Amino acid sequence: MKKLIASFVLTGALLSSPIVGSAALGDQTLKSGMYHSDVKQLQESLKKKGYFTNKSTTTYFGPITKNSIINFQKANGLKADGIAGTNTYKALGISKQASQPIVKSKSSNATNIVATAKIYLNVPYVWGGMSPKGFDCSGYLNYVFNESVGKTLPRTVADIYKQGVKVSSPQVGDLVFFETYKPGASHAGIYIGNNEFIHSSSSKGVSISSMNNVYWSERYLGTKRY
Repeated sequence: MKKLIASFVLTGALLSSPIVGSAALGDQTLKSGMYHSDVKQLQESLKKKGYFTNKSTTTYFGPITKNSIINFQKANGLKADGIAGTNTYKALGISKQASQPIVKSKSSNATNIVATAKIYLNVPYVWGGMSPKGFDCSGYLNYVFNESVGKTLPRTVADIYKQGVKVSSPQVGDLVFFETYKPGASHAGIYIGNNEFIHSSSSKGVSISSMNNVYWSERYLGTKRY
C-alpha cells in the first residue's frame, strides 16, 4: 500500500464542465450555489469590512458567504436576502471591473475542498459534532463538502463509503477510508496530496496525518471520489 501511495503522481489533464459566467464584477447578481471568480472578489471585499471571517476565499458561494452578506445587508439597511446585487455592491464600494470567467472543473472543486478543509485545522473533536465548534469524523466531511462545493454527504462514514466512485489511487479532494474500531469503513479524511490527508481525529481534532503512518497504512480500505 505504501508503494501504491508513494508512486501516485497528479496529472494536469482534468475534465472540466462548461464555463460559469463572465460578467464584470458588479454587473452579475451572485447568490448561493454559484461558482464564479467574482465570488472570490466578493468574499475579499466582505473580509476587508469584517464580515467574511474565513482565512481562505474560494470561488464557491456557500452558506458562510450567504450569512456574511446577510449580516452586511442588515448592518447597512439593505434587504437581508443574502444575494449580492446592485445595492449590495454599491454599499460595499465595489466598482465595475473586468473579471475572468471561471471553469468549474475537478481541479477547481478539489482546490475549494482542500482550502475549506484547512480553515478548520485544530477545531476539537466532538462526538456527533457538525459545526466549527466541534466535529466528529463524518460531520467534518459533511461540513467541508457542503461549504466548498455544495454537496451533502451521507451522515455516517459507512454510508459515505457505500457511495461515490471507487478509484485505485487518491487524488487531491478524494476521500480516503480506514477500518479502525469496527469492521468496515469507520473513519475517513480528505486527501490533500503528498501522501497526506486531513480529518477530524478523536485524539487531535482536525489535523493532518500521513498515509504512510503505520497506524493508518495498516487500516487503509480505499478511496472514493465524489
